[in-house]
Amino acid sequence: MSAHIADANVRPDPDQELVAIADYVCNTEIDSAEAITTARHCLMDSLGCAMLALQYPECTKHLGAIVPGTVVPNGSRVPGTAFQLDPVKAAWDIGAMVRWLDFNDTWLAAEWGHPSDNLGAILGLGDYLSRKAVADGAAPLTVGDVLQYMVKAHEIQGVLALENSFNRVGLDHVLLVKVASAAVSALMLGADRDQVIDTLSQAWVDGQALRTYRHAPNTGSRKSWAAGDASSRAVRLAMMVDRGEMGLPSVLSAPTWGFYDVLFKGNKFAFQRDYGSYVMENILFKISFPAEFHAQTAVECAMRLHDQVKDRIDEIERIELVTQESAIRIISKDGPLYNPADRDHCLQYMVAVPLIHGRLTAADYEDGVAADPRIDALREKMVVREDPRYTAEYLDPEKRSIANAVQVFFKDGSSTELVEVEYPIGHRRRRAEGIPVLEAKFLAALKTRFPKGQAQRIYDLCQDEQRLMQTPVNQFMDLFMI
Repeated sequence: MSAHIADANVRPDPDQELVAIADYVCNTEIDSAEAITTARHCLMDSLGCAMLALQYPECTKHLGAIVPGTVVPNGSRVPGTAFQLDPVKAAWDIGAMVRWLDFNDTWLAAEWGHPSDNLGAILGLGDYLSRKAVADGAAPLTVGDVLQYMVKAHEIQGVLALENSFNRVGLDHVLLVKVASAAVSALMLGADRDQVIDTLSQAWVDGQALRTYRHAPNTGSRKSWAAGDASSRAVRLAMMVDRGEMGLPSVLSAPTWGFYDVLFKGNKFAFQRDYGSYVMENILFKISFPAEFHAQTAVECAMRLHDQVKDRIDEIERIELVTQESAIRIISKDGPLYNPADRDHCLQYMVAVPLIHGRLTAADYEDGVAADPRIDALREKMVVREDPRYTAEYLDPEKRSIANAVQVFFKDGSSTELVEVEYPIGHRRRRAEGIPVLEAKFLAALKTRFPKGQAQRIYDLCQDEQRLMQTPVNQFMDLFMI
């Protein structure tokens, strides 16, 4: 006769990983002037990306109320549109717009991702809370508050990514968007430390997205709205906890049923550093090219080679691409490319277009440009190999390079020089060179959506850091309405 076996139903203390994030979110005041200024540039760049996305029907078809005609009191505005939505759907829309063209900021480590994806939650919820506060006779949030929230969301997502590879277990990096947005959304709703922990636990226990939609043979448009979906879910979970929903304290560590055992091969998270403002200070901007970040410097190399090869495309025998291990694993592809989302995650495609045309824009991923037979002909001539130094310096916290090199060889035995770029223009080491280009990108993006005067007013406000920080969020969002 066997003895009765039962689970020990003793509720544990919360996992320390949740506690550390909650303590950071609740107790840390961001006092890094560099982080705040970089957050301002990130806000500009992200909203510029969102305006550019509105030119694409595949993006705009997803926007607006789930039930058309829904009226939401104190609803959140969606920049560049006339939509006034509940904060959950507003977070979805803003997050999808920011991410749609693969042109917003990037963080590369053991895991990669795009911390400005969290702006869907921060702006969607922040605008709603500000309008509600004004309606209730209270003070609204300011853009200065938004910049603080952005630094914290970037930091949570980025620090978790430094030593923990979710992609290696098949999970998509938008999991970290959900976690970071959940923590910050809870804080915005007035949560105390325990409620932030409860909200984080709900984000970790939630169903997590697979990377299926980012890789051959299933690469597709979901990768363009996945971050909006994650930030939206974070707002929803934070609002549920705000109404009294309980948490799950050992969501990570519970034997058999916790995140570590179910989804992380039994491993615990590793940490390189405490939470501060490191991630925002070191964020990578995609300034010149809407391309997956591991390819940014490869595109820059190809642009430099364009004049040498543009009249000799038919004479090319082979093209050698030297890159980091992550680029090979994520974006090196042979065979057919079926849609724009497939193409903007193909290293070879992103090199071929600038070699031929001397440019790489979002429109170059569309079917019309992709039909040019020279692109696939060049892709077939490309040889990709890893340089171990590039891989090591990609992971080095003191360097964080994203190096690529390109050399073209011709049938007559001649060749171009090997062009190498180790740090893209959006890197911290190239800030002085990059910020004027980022600002020009932002103004040009505004002009695609607004009359010249409205675009200039938005731009001028964003250039005045002190005035911007004092601006109520609802007034800031009103500037982007059509």
